Amino acid sequence: MVDSMSEADFKVMVLNDTPVVQLPARLSVLEAVTFKETCQQFLLMSSLPEKIIFDFSQTTFIDSCGIGALVSNHKNARDKGVKLVLWGVRDPVMAVLEMTGLNQVLTVEQLSQATTPPELPATHPSIRSWVKRLLDIIGASIGLALTAIAFIPIAILIKLDSPGPIFFSQIRKGWMGRPFRIWKFRSMYVGTEDISNGKIRIKPLGETDSADPRVTRVGQFLRKTSLDELPQFVNVLRGEMSLVGTRPPTPDEVDFYDVPEWQRLDVKPGMTGEWQVNGRNQIKDFKDIIELDLRYQRNWNLMYDLKLIIKTILVVFSKNSGAV
Repeated sequence: MVDSMSEADFKVMVLNDTPVVQLPARLSVLEAVTFKETCQQFLLMSSLPEKIIFDFSQTTFIDSCGIGALVSNHKNARDKGVKLVLWGVRDPVMAVLEMTGLNQVLTVEQLSQATTPPELPATHPSIRSWVKRLLDIIGASIGLALTAIAFIPIAILIKLDSPGPIFFSQIRKGWMGRPFRIWKFRSMYVGTEDISNGKIRIKPLGETDSADPRVTRVGQFLRKTSLDELPQFVNVLRGEMSLVGTRPPTPDEVDFYDVPEWQRLDVKPGMTGEWQVNGRNQIKDFKDIIELDLRYQRNWNLMYDLKLIIKTILVVFSKNSGAV
């Protein structure tokens, strides 16, 4: 038996007690919110379905909010013991699922196989800007040359100060929620991290962390001078980050996101950005962090990137004049 009903812009059918949700051509922030709400309605029913089918056969564009809605629906359905099936997934959407690793988590049925690699969606103009990418490559190359010069003295200081590795790495979420490993010079004692239990803390440029017992003496100097960030030029050269962008969140942090907050992942994370140069204001409210990231997306152009890079350099030097 087939029943049908309308859910906002989504067409929903119930086929032999299995809900089939027809997704629209674009799955961006507004559609993604409705997508999540539609799935929640089925999961709140007194008699839960064994599975829910999401029909992606018409969907050719998905951004980070669409990915966020998928992740949220998957977690909620898993908690209820309901299986989600993505049917008719087209190549552009499949490319995003493969990039983010969701094709290994979700049950996905692809509509067709591309003869050439499908192009990933342009969720923001900065993603397709070859000039921005060229600026990243040039800046990262210069940055890595400086890192090579500073490596030996920094490595010696780290080793003399406390036992443990020279580098610290951590999984972060990048563009569209794609996981990557970020690199820094170790500034803390082994076994400690900057972010725990979903609590978010931003280190303003030039902050010494003198009251934080997790930070080593050398680590205080590295953070004061922002030298601990130098290895991230590797991430920029690899294309996982940009010189300028939004703050790269941890997976635990992203777990707390509501669908609209995924918009901040529509651009690549950056070594610096609005959140960094405004860190002197002791930003602690998550809503303020989101607003800074979205402001960067709204205002972005190449001159704006250069402006933020210059501001970052000025902030570092103003904070560190006389520190060494």
